[in-house]
This record gives sequence, C-alpha cells and structure tokens, in this order.
Amino acid sequence: MASTTMGDVLPTGGRVFTSIPDLFFIPEFVFGGLVWILVASTEVKHENPMGWVMSVSVFCFVMTTLWFFIFLCGANRSSSWPALDVGYHFVATVFYLGASVPLAFITVLEGQTFAALAALAPASVSGFNPDVLLDARKIYKLHIAAVVMSFLATLFYFIHTIFSAIRWKRS
Repeated sequence: MASTTMGDVLPTGGRVFTSIPDLFFIPEFVFGGLVWILVASTEVKHENPMGWVMSVSVFCFVMTTLWFFIFLCGANRSSSWPALDVGYHFVATVFYLGASVPLAFITVLEGQTFAALAALAPASVSGFNPDVLLDARKIYKLHIAAVVMSFLATLFYFIHTIFSAIRWKRS
C-alpha cells in the first residue's frame, strides 16, 4: 500500500471543484446565501431567534468563503489542515442546526397566526385591511423557504463534515 503524503490529502486549485468533500462548498454557498437573503428580506417580529439565524448564516457564509479561498490558493499544506477542516465544518453544522430549529419553530407559529388571521378575514369585518393578510402570507412563504434552505445547508455541512473526517482519518 502506498504511503499518503500531505499533497494527496487536501486538494488545491481547481482540484477543489472535483474532490468529494470540497465539492460541497458550492451548495453550502448557495443554500447559506439563500437563508441569509430570505431572512433578511422579511419583517423581523421575533428579534432574538431571527438574529441568531442571521448571525449563523452570515458567519458561515463568510467563513466558508475564506475557507474556500484558502483551499483554492493552496494555503492548506500543513498537517493540521485536515483536522481544522473537520472542526470548522462540525461547528458550522452545529450552528446551522441550532439556527434551523428555532427558525422552523417561528415559522410554525407564524403559520398558526396566518391561519387565525385568515379565519377572521371575511368581508363582513368592518375595517379589515386585506393587504395585512397578503403581507402575512408573503412573509410566511419566505420563512418556509428559509427553513427549507437552512435545513439543506445543515445537511450539506453535515455531509462535508463526515467526508472531511474520513479524509482526516486516512491522512
């Protein structure tokens, strides 16, 4: 069996786009960026959980970008990089899971509020503004999309963590 050197363990340059754990950088960018955009585009009624979701999505997006460029430029040649790769992606997975669950809970609460508001919306109610119902529905749909994207980002970070751990153990 041939010995594995550091040059064989972590890809650099264009090989980042073809190696299995590092191929997940792309969906992490896409889904993480979508969470950021979708949450930022709505009216924030629950500041604390939504602030956490925004903090996680911005932090992970920026750190994944830096991590990606470190790999792309080839600055990942030291023997500690495989362990750092596993560590970062594990932290990102835990952070995203910790943000996805409260986001889903807030979305469920908004769905219940939307349903109650829709039940009170008959034209016979004097002074009812139908724009309120449309705005609530739009925000609810945006939050549903953010929940889906957040759990997908969590999944891709988790898969990246598993494959990075396998690569680390082989090094």
